Amino acid sequence: MDKRKCKETLLGGLIKNNPTFVLVLGTCPTIAMTTSLFQAFAMGVATTFVLIFSNLFVSLLRNLIPDKVRIPCYIVIISTFVIIVQMVMQKFMPDLYDTMKAFIALIVVNCIILARAESFASCNKPLYSMLDGVSIGLGFTGALCLIGIVRELLAGGAFAGMKIPGFPAMDSVGASAFGFIVFGCMMALFNFVLQKISEKKEKIRHSVLPLEAVTGSKEVAR
Repeated sequence: MDKRKCKETLLGGLIKNNPTFVLVLGTCPTIAMTTSLFQAFAMGVATTFVLIFSNLFVSLLRNLIPDKVRIPCYIVIISTFVIIVQMVMQKFMPDLYDTMKAFIALIVVNCIILARAESFASCNKPLYSMLDGVSIGLGFTGALCLIGIVRELLAGGAFAGMKIPGFPAMDSVGASAFGFIVFGCMMALFNFVLQKISEKKEKIRHSVLPLEAVTGSKEVAR
């Protein structure tokens, strides 16, 4: 097991390859399921579950699946775990399932899951594939929750389902349009911060290199 690869895979989906703010995948559930923090969290957890186990099984079967039918095979694997999620939610959280069932079913064709199955799980061992599913899933869940908090607060006048007295709430049309604005602004802010961090690291690296060169030259002279 390569510890460095495990670390890079586990951290990649959270920041560098965040599916929502960097890769801009899964925008349909991002807009539709972030009207409240609870819905955003539930969608993120459901997607993370499907990601982890679909990645695992795609990786385990990668040498057995013919190239010509790999996408249909991936969809069959993904749909199996989506059905499990549907059954669990319908049994234990029927009210939540009633509000989310259309978008839970659409997890089958979620481009995040298909993209990770095709680009990562089909080329890597099961452990790395599961770590990728955890990483991408957590990155997706975190992004949904952040957007959900802002939208529920500013558009719905509430936080985690609790109404804030005196806080104005938008109508349904205005709240939906506001979702696109929040998504765009948060994506821009996320990438701006990433760029600044990258530039700072680059400056530090360039400032260290001349120092190493000088130190090396002195050691040679000695």
